[in-house]
Amino acid sequence: MGDDSEWMKLPIDQKCEHKVWKARLNGYEEALKLFQKIEDEKSPEWGKYLGLIKKFVTDSNAVAQLKGLEAALAFIENAHVAGKTTGEVVSGVVTKVFNQPKARAKELGMDICLMYIEIEKGEVVQDELLKGLDNKNPKIVVACIETLRKALSEFGSKIVTLKPVVKVLPKQFESREKAVRDESKLLAVEIYKWIRDALRPPLQNINSVQLKELEEEWVKLPPSPPKQTRFLRSQQDLKAKFEQQQAQGGEQSDGDEEEETAVAVDPYDLLEPVEILSKMPKDFYEKIEAKKWQERKEALEAVEALTKNPKLENGDYGDLVRALKKVVGKDANVMLVSMAAKCLAELASGLRKKFGTYAGQVVPTILEKFKEKKLQVVQSLQEAIDAIFLTTTLQNLSEDILGVMDNKNPSIKQQASLFLARSFRHCTQATLPKSVLKPFCAALIKQVNDSALEVRDAAFEALGTAMKVVGEKAVNPFLADLDKLKLDKIKECADKVELPGGKKGAAGGGLAAGDKKPAAKAPPAAEAPLKSSAPPKKSQTASVSKPSAGPAKKGKPASAAGGKTKKTSDSKEITEAEISPEACEELAAAVLPASCLQQLDSGNWKERLASMEEFQRAVETMDKAVMPCQALVRMLAKKPGWKETNFQVMQMKLHIVGLVAQRGQFSKTSASVVLDGLVDKIGDVKCGGNAKSALTAIGETCSLPWTAEQVVSLVFAQKNPKNQAETLNWLANAMKEFGFAGINVKGFINNVKTALGATNPAVRTAAITLLGVMYLYMGQPLRMFFEDEKPALLAQIDAEFEKMQGQSPPAPIRATKKTAATAEEDGDEGAEQDEDGGAGQDIMDLLPRTDIGDKITSDLVSKIGDKNWKIRKEGLDEAAAIISEAKFITANIGELPLALKGRLTDSNKILVQQTLSILQQLATAMGPGLKQHVKALGFPVITVLGDSKVNLRTAAMATLQAWVEQTGMKDWLEGEDLSEELKRENPFLRQEVLGWLAEKLPTLRSVPGDLMLCVPQLFTCLEDRNADVRKKAQDALPAFMMHLGYDKMNKATGKLKPASKDQVVAMLEKARAVMPAKPAAPTKTGGKGSAEQSRAPSASRASEDFTDKPEAKKVRGGAAKKPPSPTEEAPPPSKEKECNGSKKPPVKGKAAAAAGGQQGAAGKKPATKGLKDEEDKSGPIFVLVPNAKEQRMKEEKQLKILKWNFITPRDEYVEQLKTQMAACFAKWLLDEMFHFDFQRQVKAIGVMIERLNTESEATISCLDLILKWITLRFFETNTTILMKVLEYLKLLFTMLNRENYHLTEYEANSFVPYLILKVGESKDVVRKDVRVILGMLCKVYPASKLFPFLMEGTKSKNSKQRAECLEELGCLIEGYGMNVCQPTPAKSLKEIAVHIGDRDTSVRNAALNTVVAVYNVCGEQVYKLIGNLSEKDMSMLEERIKRSAKKTPAAPAKQSTAEKTQREQPTNPNATFLRKPAQEDPGKLNQSRQNAHSDHPSIPKEFQLDLDMIEQDQRSVCELPDLVQHQLDELLEPVMIPEPKIRSISPHFDDLHSSTASTINFVISQVASGDIGTSIQALAQIDEVLRQEDKADVMSGHIDQLLIATIMQLRLINSTHLADDRVDKKDLIKLYSCIMGNMMSLFSMETLAREASIGVLKDLMHSLITLMLDSRVEDVEDGTQVIRSVNLLVIRVLEHSDQTNIFSALLVLLQDTLVSNAGSLKVSELVMKCLWRMIRFLPENINSLNLDRILLDVHNFMKVFPKEKLKQLKTDVPHRTLKTLCHTLCKLTGVKILDHLSMIENRNESELEAYLRRVVKHSGNLSGTKSDRGNEKSALGTDDRMSKAKVSDILSEIFKKIGSKENTKEGLTELYEYKQKYSDADLEPFLRNTSQFFQSYVERGLRVIESEREGKPRIQSSSVIPQHNVESSLSSSNEELKPAVYYERLKILRQRQGLENTTRALSSEDEPPQRPAISSLLSSKPSVASSTDMLHSKLSQLKESRELYQQEHNARSGSPTRARAASPATANLDDLKKRLERIKSKRQ
Repeated sequence: MGDDSEWMKLPIDQKCEHKVWKARLNGYEEALKLFQKIEDEKSPEWGKYLGLIKKFVTDSNAVAQLKGLEAALAFIENAHVAGKTTGEVVSGVVTKVFNQPKARAKELGMDICLMYIEIEKGEVVQDELLKGLDNKNPKIVVACIETLRKALSEFGSKIVTLKPVVKVLPKQFESREKAVRDESKLLAVEIYKWIRDALRPPLQNINSVQLKELEEEWVKLPPSPPKQTRFLRSQQDLKAKFEQQQAQGGEQSDGDEEEETAVAVDPYDLLEPVEILSKMPKDFYEKIEAKKWQERKEALEAVEALTKNPKLENGDYGDLVRALKKVVGKDANVMLVSMAAKCLAELASGLRKKFGTYAGQVVPTILEKFKEKKLQVVQSLQEAIDAIFLTTTLQNLSEDILGVMDNKNPSIKQQASLFLARSFRHCTQATLPKSVLKPFCAALIKQVNDSALEVRDAAFEALGTAMKVVGEKAVNPFLADLDKLKLDKIKECADKVELPGGKKGAAGGGLAAGDKKPAAKAPPAAEAPLKSSAPPKKSQTASVSKPSAGPAKKGKPASAAGGKTKKTSDSKEITEAEISPEACEELAAAVLPASCLQQLDSGNWKERLASMEEFQRAVETMDKAVMPCQALVRMLAKKPGWKETNFQVMQMKLHIVGLVAQRGQFSKTSASVVLDGLVDKIGDVKCGGNAKSALTAIGETCSLPWTAEQVVSLVFAQKNPKNQAETLNWLANAMKEFGFAGINVKGFINNVKTALGATNPAVRTAAITLLGVMYLYMGQPLRMFFEDEKPALLAQIDAEFEKMQGQSPPAPIRATKKTAATAEEDGDEGAEQDEDGGAGQDIMDLLPRTDIGDKITSDLVSKIGDKNWKIRKEGLDEAAAIISEAKFITANIGELPLALKGRLTDSNKILVQQTLSILQQLATAMGPGLKQHVKALGFPVITVLGDSKVNLRTAAMATLQAWVEQTGMKDWLEGEDLSEELKRENPFLRQEVLGWLAEKLPTLRSVPGDLMLCVPQLFTCLEDRNADVRKKAQDALPAFMMHLGYDKMNKATGKLKPASKDQVVAMLEKARAVMPAKPAAPTKTGGKGSAEQSRAPSASRASEDFTDKPEAKKVRGGAAKKPPSPTEEAPPPSKEKECNGSKKPPVKGKAAAAAGGQQGAAGKKPATKGLKDEEDKSGPIFVLVPNAKEQRMKEEKQLKILKWNFITPRDEYVEQLKTQMAACFAKWLLDEMFHFDFQRQVKAIGVMIERLNTESEATISCLDLILKWITLRFFETNTTILMKVLEYLKLLFTMLNRENYHLTEYEANSFVPYLILKVGESKDVVRKDVRVILGMLCKVYPASKLFPFLMEGTKSKNSKQRAECLEELGCLIEGYGMNVCQPTPAKSLKEIAVHIGDRDTSVRNAALNTVVAVYNVCGEQVYKLIGNLSEKDMSMLEERIKRSAKKTPAAPAKQSTAEKTQREQPTNPNATFLRKPAQEDPGKLNQSRQNAHSDHPSIPKEFQLDLDMIEQDQRSVCELPDLVQHQLDELLEPVMIPEPKIRSISPHFDDLHSSTASTINFVISQVASGDIGTSIQALAQIDEVLRQEDKADVMSGHIDQLLIATIMQLRLINSTHLADDRVDKKDLIKLYSCIMGNMMSLFSMETLAREASIGVLKDLMHSLITLMLDSRVEDVEDGTQVIRSVNLLVIRVLEHSDQTNIFSALLVLLQDTLVSNAGSLKVSELVMKCLWRMIRFLPENINSLNLDRILLDVHNFMKVFPKEKLKQLKTDVPHRTLKTLCHTLCKLTGVKILDHLSMIENRNESELEAYLRRVVKHSGNLSGTKSDRGNEKSALGTDDRMSKAKVSDILSEIFKKIGSKENTKEGLTELYEYKQKYSDADLEPFLRNTSQFFQSYVERGLRVIESEREGKPRIQSSSVIPQHNVESSLSSSNEELKPAVYYERLKILRQRQGLENTTRALSSEDEPPQRPAISSLLSSKPSVASSTDMLHSKLSQLKESRELYQQEHNARSGSPTRARAASPATANLDDLKKRLERIKSKRQ
């Protein structure tokens, strides 16, 4: 039972790991309850069990395991973090649970697997289960299969990936175990339910009996597909829907979805590819060319057998396809043609998308072969072309199909139409956009009128199918010219069409959804393309956007088909039948007044004018719906019509036309009526303006493109130059107002050319102006139309273009008004055109192209492939000439691609280069049509990138870029071609391709999924032998991740070897941090094209689509005509920019306008953006969030966030940091800091450096985040950023030191370890900077705390890091002594000494140097500290120590420089005590060296000058005196010493500062040691000195130091030792006893006790009171005894300390405890008890108190706690205590108490003075008895015998004057006169409490006055006037002032010897301002410093004095002559002056 009780007490998580199974069982039970109880899935409690869950399921005890499985299941179900355990737990389940005999265990194991699937970890579970299938234990295999079956049954085939399961299924059917076979059979049945016949092909090869059994089972299955019954956490909506259906019992609503599910798996995907190229007969290519048809047949049969495999391995099928194509095209034997076609069909089916490369070669041949009459051949060809269609897109084949539509052979036309009909069935609205459909419809409409019936029927069928697929509304605009009969026939065909689920596998998946829906969706079909086609097309736009030739124009798509269907597009507006004149009159009469109609054709112009006015009024008031526009305009055109002679009538008429167009439903028919008249009047001076307005109104109604085309053609049909010029001017202006949307350049470009050639200059000028406006939208490609013009004209055009260069097109202010239906259609078309072709391609489509197919003859092709390189070159030259001559060509270039492809691998590199230049030429000439040649010709260019010659690679890259500009990236990334290229182990190719991808991928918005195929090759490149390849792969990694996502790429690492995987995963984590964001959707620019070209389409589309929101169109702030728009509408963009990117408001119009704004304003927008960015960046870069850092520290401590601790930064750390920084950093800076481009990061650091000083406070508030971000940069490989970071760190730490900031543990822990990593950097320059930073770090972080980090760094595998860390450790020990060695010197030294045996030389040397540094500090003790070393290592160490010993004479000089650097480092009062004593350690270092090499024991003060004795010697000597024999205080007998000259003083500081002091300092520093033994030893040594009265005086001056060390030890015990179970409590009691004994001894000696300063007493009292209240001490044995000792000690401290100091200390302590809520109430109660005790003894001590100081503290207390605040406290004791103190003081001193308020600057800040006056007033007995100070002072001369009280007052007044800066001389004179008058006056009580320095100052002052009065030569008085009150010296100990005392004494001595120039000496009045160091030391209003600050102050003084003496005596010892002869006095004088100046400058 004893054991049980042991583990029963343990926490749950420890029980779960216990070795006793019962404990574990109990742990699992409790864990289960806990897991069910925790409600918060993100509770930190879950984190404790993360590592234990695997143990839960793999428990070796079966009973415990069952309970563990239940608990694990509960954990997985409820914990947010459960997903992290998936792999290990499922693996454990498979290996340790599935083999258990208990069914319950197996069942729970399955439930765990299924639960993991439910929490979205299906892939991992499936992988582990599939691994389990390879287990040798059949039980495990059966369980794995069963789990897979269950998972599939519940979650369905969408969640459980079937491909890997089906792949391993046949193997399970071969198992020897029947149970495995049976379970496999059940799994096969389950899979069949989900994918039906797709399962048949993979299982065809299993045992026939098994297959038969399966078939039988499959037949029994219900026809309806199964449903998912269990859902993922992310599918809760589906779950709810499913449950609702279950409740209703209805299952029909989900029919479509289920049908989709049923065909979701493509059988093709489940098959393994077969490689057939190597299996082909070797003589195939010979046989296929054989003359005998039988041989050719044999060859084809062999291939047919191979191609029957349903899935083929990818490879180079080019030769095979060409051979088959040749048979199809040229073989006379129809049977062979049929066979070849069949082979092609099978190849296409087997290769699928991979066959797309060859589709363009084969399709034209098949289409031509349709002329064959035999049905068998036609069928084979149909099958072939259908299969080929599925491997490519209709768009790619469109040119070939349209090419045969005009063929003379009706069979070809018929079959082409039928092929289109079949193809359309496989399309959707998204894949059949209008841009593709339009040219086909145009060609089919021609065939509808064909003479051959079969051609007509085929055309009807094709059009009907198109109508069925995309809807009637989408097709109707193209059928406007057909009569009703033909339209009905098409509709009839549409009704008959049934869209199949997919004839072929490839289409099946994509078309299933369309089976039944199109019929239902037909009515809203016009709306659908906007929704369905936009997303896929946008991605294409991004990849296809072609910058270089990117005009911003939406040309009519009809033009793509050669402009054949120009007119059909007109019908997209409302078409209105022409109305007869009679009908017009009737309609007009119904709406117009009769008088108006009668007077229309009146002969009197006034009547006609009146008629027009009535007409106008009627139109203005007429309702839009009833306005008969056509009738009205026909009335206006009625005689005299447009021949009107009166200009007023004509003006009115034209105005009315505009009104009708604006207000009515104005059709193109109506427009046709008036356009002719308007054009005729456009050049009229008086009527031209109205004509233009009317034209603009018509443009708004009927669209500008149509109006412009009509108007231009009409005006150029006339001969009137004025009209022509004005029309062109109107058009130029209209383009600016409407934008360039849909303008059909081809429609009027010829007319513009005519205008350019006109004789009238106005016409030419107008034409050039128009071209300038067009250039704004179209850019450089516009010039292509005019290259044939005369040079002079071309120069004018160029000049106009030059003017427009850099300008952006203005924002459109008008838009075409449309009805809803037409708006939809037009919006669709615009969107499709823009998205499909990209803005850049439309302009290219407008160019007239030449078909050069005929010129690429077989002779030319054979020339290019000739064996002789010269002939090959001729062939290439010819090809180049053909392309050059044609300028712009169609995509048909015959056999040229194959010929050029061969030349790219030519052995002659000159020809390769020539071929590349031809391909570049081809790209420019062909434009977008180049797409279809990407596979055949583009990828061979990539192969050239692997060439060893740089110039070839450069040319290949230029070619590649030229091609990508035309084709976009999509075609390059589709398929396996790119991954195949990367498989080539060619470093040049890999680095070029990866560099190219790294550049291109971030610019794309989406990519094809095939990019994933490149990932394995990318991973391979990450570990390539070639550094450049690795670098490029790393650069490309973020770009890949941007599109594929981290998870996908991380999953792909699963196939790597473990070693590789770790490396790659680390790189993925790194890349994840710098992953670029995807480009914003609206931005469709690319590369280096002109911005305006690519931006405009979107802008114009915005203007087309959103006419109902005109204000939105002005957002861009362009040159709109309306005056308000620039001012009013300019702000929105700037607001958008402030939000870092364009906002997307919910209003549709604004969104479009914003997009337009971004893209349209090419010139202005970037400028404004840049300007705005600059404005944003001018604000603060850091946001000062109060307490944010503390909150972050708290969260990290509570594990609410990840602790900053990692080997390499994972993504979650980066994201967490980013989130934290978002609140404190300016957004733009944050973006720069986390940008993937290092240059941007460098820029960010530059900004941080600039703002470091101006935003220092905010920098400190974000310091933890900055340091964390810097640690991430330490993991960069880029040296530039690393150096910039280090530069910043140096400046940062300088600033922190200047601000006296001290790093917190939280900041240091998250930064220092990573900084130390960089100390091992291979680059010297980095290491050097890191070393400097480590040095600076010690100023803001204790060296003792830095030490453990460096010790950890010595364990690194990196030898450089080990060596550098050891060197740093040596420096720390040298600079700061042994105290820095944490946890103990012994432990640290042992670890350091291990490295002496390191195999690396630099590490060995560093370790030896460090140990030598220790030896220099603590001597022979080092051998004890380092422990046992091997003989070899020890001999090395001893040798090194010997060598260092020989160098010691040089040590002083070195030391002085070390001290100098140390002294120059600014001190930091906030740093901790542990590093402060270090300032003294160089002195100790010398002392230890001296002791080590001296034969004589060290005697205190033996070599110190007795300056007192020398001062008393009044003799005046010319030469420098010899040292006199003198008696030292510490020795009973005088010691005779040699008599060297004063000059030859030893340079060692220890000769000036006693070695006793150094020893005491060293021992005291050990009191605060973390090691209890060391501390006890040090306390014992001090106690021994204190107990001996004759020796105790040596402690004088060290009291504060000792008390501080004791306080630190007490704090250490309280915070560390008491809580540490490992520390023996007996040792603690012993340590407490030593401390108490020590303190009792100290405070028994009043002289020493009085040296304790206020700050130290305050800390001591706080520590003692805390100890008294610590319950933990009472619990320890003998603890009560300790507390009793503390009680006694407190009383002793109160009695024997300086009464003023203890009073002040208690008051300040009381204030602190009341202010901080942290302090317990008991502490403040005890402090008040102490104060009450002090008040009780006030009558006895009142004369020794410095009342001014006490009243200052009371004032400060009352300032913090006014009366009201005191009363709010829980107790009134503090208030009573204060009142009692004040009352007692008033009672004892009376009204004189008011004279003691001198130290209070502003008495009104507290109620003290008022209170004291009140108390004094009420004390009547005191009012008359006291005389004021004036009376007392006057009594000096008259009353020789005064009362004791009066004497005290007079002397207090005098000493106060001496202590003040202004009256010191007066005070000394008064004191001298007082002493003369009352020679028996006792000054001892007044001088006793003052410092040594003050006493000597007073004595010297009196002597000076005496010598002056007696007529003696005046001795220079002290040049240092203490600027303090008498009492102020209480705040500082004697030790503090000793250096200054020595200066004064030395100065007086030098004056006596004639070395001080008394005449030129500064007067005492001039001196004080120049000696601020002393004045600051002796401040007139001392604040209570903490003990740590005081010690720091003391040490800095000591260090300065040491430095001065060191410099002086080094200078002397360096002089060549050390003889007795004195140097000339003048030299000494100069020397002295220099030194005095130096002292002053140091002091300042």
